[in-house]
Amino acid sequence: MPRELVAVAPRTPEIREYDDPPLGERQIRIRSEFASPKHGTELHGYRSPGGSGRSYDPYWGCVVERPETAGRSHFPMPLGNMAVGTVIAAGPAVSRFRPGDRVFGHFPIRETHTLDEAHADPLPAGLSPEAAVCLDPAVMALAMREATIRLGDSVAVFGLGAIGLMALQMARFSGASQVLAIDPIEGRRQVALALGADVALDPTAEDVALAVRRLAPPLELPLAQPPVASRVLGGYWDMPTQYGQRGVDVAVEVSGSIRGLQGAIRSTRYGGTICILSMYGGDASGLRLGDEFHINAQRIVMARVESLPLRDCPAWTLERLVRVALDWLVSGRLRADGIITPIVPFEEAADAYRMIDEHPERAIKLGITFICRT
Repeated sequence: MPRELVAVAPRTPEIREYDDPPLGERQIRIRSEFASPKHGTELHGYRSPGGSGRSYDPYWGCVVERPETAGRSHFPMPLGNMAVGTVIAAGPAVSRFRPGDRVFGHFPIRETHTLDEAHADPLPAGLSPEAAVCLDPAVMALAMREATIRLGDSVAVFGLGAIGLMALQMARFSGASQVLAIDPIEGRRQVALALGADVALDPTAEDVALAVRRLAPPLELPLAQPPVASRVLGGYWDMPTQYGQRGVDVAVEVSGSIRGLQGAIRSTRYGGTICILSMYGGDASGLRLGDEFHINAQRIVMARVESLPLRDCPAWTLERLVRVALDWLVSGRLRADGIITPIVPFEEAADAYRMIDEHPERAIKLGITFICRT
C-alpha cells in the first residue's frame, strides 16, 4: 500500500498507509519523485489544536465567532505543499497527459496522487524538482509588487526562509540599488549573500535598526527653520535628525515574527514603506506603534496573493503571478540555489518534519525524495 505523511495530532507527524481510489475518467495517477512542505502557514496549522470557534467570513470580510466549531479538530492533517512526479496511469477521457509524463503541482507529501488532470501541470524542460517546489514561495514573494520598490531604492528583507530569499532577488529585479538581508540563522544569511544580498545582518547580535540605518543612505532635506505650524504645535521638529535621518526606503517583512515586524518598522526611513508578506499566528505582543512608526509617518501594506481579487486586478491576477514566477524559475533568472535544505528520503519524513518545527535553524525549505517500491 502507498504511504503518506500526516499530522495525527498537534506536532505529531506520522507516516501511514492509505488506499488509492479508483481512477476517474478525467483523472491521472502520479507517482511522487520529490516533495516539500510550506514552512510558514502550514506549520501554524500543524502546531495548533484548532477548534478556536473563530473563522474568517468572506461575506462580512472579517473574523467572526462560530461557537459551533469550537473544539473541532482538524486532524489528521495532510502535510506538504508541492510535489513533482510521473504520471503512471490516466483515465480514458484524459487529454493533457499520458503515462511517463513528468508533472508538478500543489500536492501533499505522499507516494501517489490521484486527481483531475486540470490540477497538475507539465514539468517544464530544464526545471529541476528542487526549483519546481520553489514556485509557491516565488509566487508568495511576488506579492511584494505592492511595496512599489523604485529604481535606486534601498531595501531590507526581514526573514530569509524560502519566501524571503525569493523576495530579496525580486527586490533587485525591481531596481533596488541596495538589498540588506536580516535573519538570525547563519546558514540563511550565507545563502542570501550568494543570491545577491549586499549585506546580511544578524538581528540577535546587534540593534539591527541602527545597523541598517548606518548602511542605508541618509535623507538630505535640510530646512533653514521649522515652519510656524510646527513651532505652534510643539511637534518633534526640534529633533536635529528629523530631515537628516537614515533608513531603508522599503522593508519587506517575511519572518512571521512580531520581533521581525518591529525591526522592519524601526529600520525604515521617514515616509518609507513596510511591506508585509507574513502571517502572524498569535497576538502582537511587543509591537510598538507609538515610536518610529508614529513619528516617521510610515506606510504599512499587507501583500497576499490569496486575497483575491488582487488590488491591481484585472491587469494582474493570481494566474499571471504564477506565470511570471515560473518563467523566471525556468529561465534561471530567479534562483533556488541553496534553498532546498535539508533533503531527506521519505522514510525519514516524520523526523525531518518534526525537526523543521523544533529546530528551524537546521533548515530553509525541507525537500523529500521518493524511491519507487516494487
